[in-house]
Amino acid sequence: MSALPGIDPFGAEPAHPPGPPDPRTRRTDRWWLAPLLTATGLGLFLVYGLIRTFMNTAYWVPEHHYLAPFYSPCLSAACVPGSSHWGQPFPALGPLLPPPVFVLPFVFGFRLTCYYYRKAYYRSFWLSPPACAVAEPHRTYTGETRLPLVLQNFHRYFFYAALLVAGVLTYDTAIAFRGADGGFGVGLGTLLMVVNVLLLWAYTLSCHSCRHLVGGRINHFSQHPVRYWLWTKVTAMNARHMQLAWASLISVALVDLYVLLLASGAFPDPRLFN
Repeated sequence: MSALPGIDPFGAEPAHPPGPPDPRTRRTDRWWLAPLLTATGLGLFLVYGLIRTFMNTAYWVPEHHYLAPFYSPCLSAACVPGSSHWGQPFPALGPLLPPPVFVLPFVFGFRLTCYYYRKAYYRSFWLSPPACAVAEPHRTYTGETRLPLVLQNFHRYFFYAALLVAGVLTYDTAIAFRGADGGFGVGLGTLLMVVNVLLLWAYTLSCHSCRHLVGGRINHFSQHPVRYWLWTKVTAMNARHMQLAWASLISVALVDLYVLLLASGAFPDPRLFN
């Protein structure tokens, strides 16, 4: 069947004429937009994280028991009174080594080696490749077989550290339900912390390493019904791993910023109860 120029014979809408092709690819869409937005989002989080880490202040709200995620758990002798729920096994090492340096490397390592984040920063920062069907500027490709990318294999070990940190943040959220008089209380900060910890658990448990842990090395799922059920649930979450990665990243920054503003006296925490 012949078709008139510019007319889609299988649809009612006219076909849009292709724009001028990019010299590096035949794609005519804005393929560069996704890596640009990814680089912007990750870059903003990194800048905020560095500034927040070395601020070393305004991370504990004693009247509501709010502890900023970037400082949890606070394990240094430099931590302000009341913020160290798990003791202070590390000494104060000065302004260049604030309390978060004892925990953030493990959290950062988990996200840095995450399968989704690898794709994100490979494309947005290294342009390897910047998008599908777009040539990359690198002449050689060695994969993840040499330093430093061979360290990506440590992702499975960072996963266990991430589980511990998620558990600690869950405890922080539980004690944030204390009221001003020591009883039960709920504020806006409490609700934000609940949402944050739920997103963190969803992101952590949707990890590919978790999926392999619950369902790997099994030849017959029929002989392991419990592990098969867990595998199906993790697999369903794994399909949303990218969305959970971004949602949990944003929630961590927002909760940390909220605690920073409260601790700085910018405004009081709106209370629902007590």
